[in-house]
Amino acid sequence: MNKKIYLDIDGVTLTSKHTQPAENIEDFINFVIENFDCYWLTTHCKGDINPTIKYLSYYYNENMINILKKVKPTNWETLKTEGIDFNSDFIWLDDYPLYSEKLILEKNNCLESLIEVNLNNKDELLRIKDELITKHILSNFPI
Repeated sequence: MNKKIYLDIDGVTLTSKHTQPAENIEDFINFVIENFDCYWLTTHCKGDINPTIKYLSYYYNENMINILKKVKPTNWETLKTEGIDFNSDFIWLDDYPLYSEKLILEKNNCLESLIEVNLNNKDELLRIKDELITKHILSNFPI
């Protein structure tokens, strides 16, 4: 089974200010869907993907929405870490994880599984894609 990847929406796939699709998002989403078991970990998804897709449809065309429908829902109440399967190998992409969420990751010895996204950086999703390739995909292949 592929490594899981948990995706936030605001600040990761959509810009936080003047909301619009993040730069290079189509390439990035296609890449993660092909290489990871993808899950939404966002306030826009609490166990049901339909409100998530409805929200995203304001910003993406029908073709992109069909691709985004491949990302599975998570369910959580207070902290996003409630939606993470700590028994799996995973990556979590978020622009603003809470301190308490980071403490839970640390307690579970997986703080390094968090990648903080800053879409203010030029080509941020391309940088993260490169990081995912080198640290998380290529590391699974013997030399």
